[in-house]
Amino acid sequence: MLPESVTTALESGTVPIDEMTNTPGTNYTTILVLRELESHAIFTTNGQDADIASLSVVKDDSSIEYSPGIMFMRKQTGSDRRMGKAIQRELLDYEEEDSMEVNNMNPRSVESALYGSAASGDDDVDIGVTSRVMYDTAFSVRDASACIDEKFQNAPGEDYAKGSRSTIREPDFFEPGSLFPCAITLRDATPAEVAFVVAITKRNKRYGAATTRLGRVKNHILGVYTGSEEGPSNRELTANVIRSFATESDYTLSDVVQSPALDISEASEYVRDAYDAACTKGVAQNPVDQAVVNELIGMTADDELEAIMEAQRPHSEEFIDNAIKTDGD
Repeated sequence: MLPESVTTALESGTVPIDEMTNTPGTNYTTILVLRELESHAIFTTNGQDADIASLSVVKDDSSIEYSPGIMFMRKQTGSDRRMGKAIQRELLDYEEEDSMEVNNMNPRSVESALYGSAASGDDDVDIGVTSRVMYDTAFSVRDASACIDEKFQNAPGEDYAKGSRSTIREPDFFEPGSLFPCAITLRDATPAEVAFVVAITKRNKRYGAATTRLGRVKNHILGVYTGSEEGPSNRELTANVIRSFATESDYTLSDVVQSPALDISEASEYVRDAYDAACTKGVAQNPVDQAVVNELIGMTADDELEAIMEAQRPHSEEFIDNAIKTDGD
């Protein structure tokens, strides 16, 4: 079970564990994260080319238009969901298996009730669930030309020389050290579900294509915020980080996005400052005390997390059963 200090600190952005509702409210909790690539990663939709956006950054009397690489939401959500289901299988004993098979999920599981599911294929539980965890596309702080490189990749073989074949390709790789400011937002979640997502974020280290081999990521959890509305977008956070690097150095905006590397400690501070500033300027969210955030991060060990998920489990099942009863009314 979660200590009262945690449930109280999260109260303004969550719902009580015995008051989960299928009617959307305005209870938002945001987990602020800086994702740092620790190895090469591939974020593509066609398996070959990195997805690149265009982002304007304005500072005082200067501005730039740069091309960040993007870590789109599907790459984040899918990887986190796989980790969530793996944790669930390890800690909870369900009679009905829950996997990523789209039309055969167990909607009553803690993970599916939170992240959503399509129709289960089971006539007794034939209901789709909308995710209450929201991700947004994340932008690299540096320009694609500075953090993406095309590398030769092929399957190993016994011959020294070989001709061109389908196993040889040159996909775009994001370089280690690439940084992606991210906000993960939970709507109408319980404190236990927040602890579950914090654990997933802390434990998950594989994102991108071919996740079992490439794309090692370190997720720096910078803070937790609660309130009655969503916080700033990833785009806004990224632009603010670039402005802060330029302000605190002799660099221009262009120097920042073209730099060979950026300091992770400074970047973490700037991401947190950008979110805090947005709250100060009017976003209806407030930061959770850092001691409580540290307490949440410390609950990712199996024993504590198992107790939290066991407590959440009957309430997730009841949430789905109530949704089935009222479906179509």
